[in-house]
Amino acid sequence: MKTRQRYVCAECGGISPSWRGQCPRCGKWNTLSAQTVAASSSKGGFASPSPAVPPASLADHPDEGGVAAPTGLADLDRVLGGGLAPGGAILLGGEPGIGKSTLLLQLAGRLAASGRSPVYFSGEESLSQLKSRAARLKCLHPGLLAVSSTDASQAVALLSDPNPPSLLIADSVQTLHSPAAEGASGSVGQVRAVSSELVEAAKRSGTPLILVGHVTKDGQIAGPKLMEHMVDTVLYLEGERRHVFRILRVLKNRFGPTDELLVFEMREKGLAVVADPSTFFLGERDAALSGSAVVMAVEGQRPLAVEVQALAAHSYLGIPRRTALGVDQGRLHLLLAVLEKRLGVHLGQSDIYAKLGGGLSMRDPGLDLGLAAAILSSFHDRPLPAGAVFWGEVDLGGRIRPVSGHDMRLKQAKRLGYGPLFFPRPGKGAQGVSDLTALHAALFS
Repeated sequence: MKTRQRYVCAECGGISPSWRGQCPRCGKWNTLSAQTVAASSSKGGFASPSPAVPPASLADHPDEGGVAAPTGLADLDRVLGGGLAPGGAILLGGEPGIGKSTLLLQLAGRLAASGRSPVYFSGEESLSQLKSRAARLKCLHPGLLAVSSTDASQAVALLSDPNPPSLLIADSVQTLHSPAAEGASGSVGQVRAVSSELVEAAKRSGTPLILVGHVTKDGQIAGPKLMEHMVDTVLYLEGERRHVFRILRVLKNRFGPTDELLVFEMREKGLAVVADPSTFFLGERDAALSGSAVVMAVEGQRPLAVEVQALAAHSYLGIPRRTALGVDQGRLHLLLAVLEKRLGVHLGQSDIYAKLGGGLSMRDPGLDLGLAAAILSSFHDRPLPAGAVFWGEVDLGGRIRPVSGHDMRLKQAKRLGYGPLFFPRPGKGAQGVSDLTALHAALFS
């Protein structure tokens, strides 16, 4: 059979007939890699069309009747939308050492203890390594089955068996190799082939599948972006390895909400769910120090009290330093410009540092008001009122705009006993602050 080469983008899956430094579809650089495919046999360059498939009525189509199987963790079931859907494919990404394998081995142990037959298919660890880790995590069980191999066809054979496992965990996609594709394990072609073969086999057998994916230096799940489109659910486990907490975020979910998260605490025996993470990220906060503000942020459907820290120090540099950890640096620059313009606060000679306590990373626009209060507190070297909580978005005019989840934030702040509360006015005559001038007057007048 004649073959030809084409070049596929690792980011967007775009195809180019020749190699280019820049992908013509997404514009990313150095993402095209060669892929060998069978050449078309027709002289006109187009293969003969397949026979048309008549469309079917969705109303008359029989239901599959499958129900999601519980994982043994009620909070994880909530995040997944009810549990492990039959034939559902889940992609779990995260940095090395963040706890992906630990979480999945604990999950497999729970399923085995409940009488089911999960299989942990590892291309990274030997069986003896898996056994010692399962023993340390106290999840070793006779029903916990494991395979140590890098041959993806063996995993497909498990799914094609007349008695398939109740769950197959493939750890990780980048270590598995498919004989149907060329290239080394972890290459774009191999990752695409392995993912598609496993997902198709899982859907045929009705077995839930969990794929573990590595991440790039930019924090994106490695491999072609097409891999995320193949699966039903994309989860991301994040956090600082030096901190005890981990956050499991849902980036995509065909069976449930996409704005959920789950907070874990890393302990000696593995990851444990934090039942009430409302104030978990405040840590040992000292309210008497300047530059510290508590923000009632919303991640998913949960309001979390987080600490926003800021430091304004005199700069000895020609261009003052601006550093942000856990918050968007562009948003910090914008906020500093608004403070200078609307309040006349001269920050041009100060180095400004901002971060979220506990190593968190958030993009909630409701952080703006707390970040502005923390910067002003550090600049004036005056602590904010004890128990004060902030949330609201600051626009370019210095006005404070409402953010989503206002009622949820307000209810949680009152439940935790915080006060005074600083938030956008929902309407005329309502309680709250309207702009940065009113905030500055309320805090420092």
